[in-house]
Parts: sequence; C-alpha cells; structure tokens
Amino acid sequence: MKHLRKIAVLLLVGCLPVHTFGAGISTVQVTENEPQEENEAEPQDAETTEEDEKNPVTKEFIVCIDPGHQEKGDSKQEPVAPGSSQKKARVSSGTAGVATKKAEYVVNLEASLILKNLLEAEGFQVVMTRETHDVNISNAERAQISNKANADMTIRIHCDSIDNSGKTGATILVPNDQSQYTKNIFPKSQQYAEYLKEELTKQNVKVNGIIKRDDMTGFNWSTVPVVILEMGFMSNWNEDKMLSSVEYQTKLMQAVVEAMKTYRDV
Repeated sequence: MKHLRKIAVLLLVGCLPVHTFGAGISTVQVTENEPQEENEAEPQDAETTEEDEKNPVTKEFIVCIDPGHQEKGDSKQEPVAPGSSQKKARVSSGTAGVATKKAEYVVNLEASLILKNLLEAEGFQVVMTRETHDVNISNAERAQISNKANADMTIRIHCDSIDNSGKTGATILVPNDQSQYTKNIFPKSQQYAEYLKEELTKQNVKVNGIIKRDDMTGFNWSTVPVVILEMGFMSNWNEDKMLSSVEYQTKLMQAVVEAMKTYRDV
C-alpha cells in the first residue's frame, strides 16, 4: 500500500511517465511547462493598414436614367413643383416619328437601355425609372425615384418635335438657376451639360444649345442634379430615321457616357 501511494505521488509531481497501473488506480496526466490553448480569436487591428491606404474604398457613382414618357399618357394633374398651385398633366406619351411612325417613348427606352449597358460597363451604378412601356409614372414621381437613390446625376432621355420639318439637332435642357426650386442643383447640372455638349460636338452631332427651364415638373421636384437630352427631332424625316437606328443611338449614348466619366472624375 505504501508502495502504491509513492507511485501516485510521483505521478502527480510529474516525475514518472503516465501508465496504467492496474485496476483501482486513476491515471493522471501532467504536462509540464505546456502553454494553455487560446480559444478566443486575437482582436483585429483597427488601425488603417498601408494596403488600405493604397486601395481606398470609393463611393459608387449613381446615375439615374429616365426614359421619357410611357405607352399611355396620364392627363390627371399634378403640381409643377412642391407646394405649387400650378398644375400640369402627370405625364404624356410623347410624339412619334414622321418617317418611321415609331412612338417617342419606344425610341427613348431603346436608347436608355443602351446607355444603361454602357454606363455599367464603365463601373457606374444605374437606376432606371422604367424598363417597360406599360407603366404609369408621373414626372414628379420620376424625380422622386432619382432623389431616393441620391443620384449623382440624372439623365432624362427624350426626342423633340416641332412644326418645322427642317429643324434638326440635339438640345440639352437644364434647371433654371433663378428658380427657388432648382437654383441649388443648377451648378452641377450645368457643369455636366457643358461636358455633354462638348462630347456630342466631338461626335459631329449638331447641338442647338443648353437651355434653362423653370417650367418642367421633373426639374422642379428634383433635389439632385438633372439634365434632359433631347436627342433630335422626330419631325425631321432624316433625323427621325437616324433616331431609330441602333448605331446612332449608341453614338449619342457614348457621348453621354464620356461626359459622365469626365464629370465623375473632375
């Protein structure tokens, strides 16, 4: 019995290796000078690393595209600006081509979908107000879609028509700098409009100018920069056919993208 107690003591102090000594004797394992296992993960260093500084996170640049009009107009009235007593029709179906007979809302969406693909290929985040014809979205609601997205720029795509079959060329519309509703978004809208005019001119597209407007519901309800591109006149026989061409639509939309890249990067 004394012999067994001696063995047990030696085991406890780590002087003998562990073995089984027969029934009735508990085996004790002692690991000498062995560090305890850490079960908790080490805290992460919260400081910015050199790698982080080399690859800063950049804010996504959001572009809202509004393909103008829709299949069926809505003649119900809405205020032309927040709190205004003046009202206009919610939205119209737009014009149609003298040569192609194609509806403007169709051409607008065709070009806008090309623009969407081109912008996304350049890393822009795109928000569309519509991607089908069978919708009912008023001009104020279109502006609110862009506002909610906090778009860096809104580009509204339209075609023109006038009682003058000889009139041709693109026109760029911007919010008015004197309007209480749009004076805050005018500077950035105007800046992009100037880049767009420059790019269209490079593409040999006639530009009739940059025109300020204070009567447009889509401008007055907007809290983010916005520009309307009237791509050309569907009331002109040749230009109407051009506006229905994928090649010409792509040419126009490439100018929109190049201007957007310049605007983003300045």
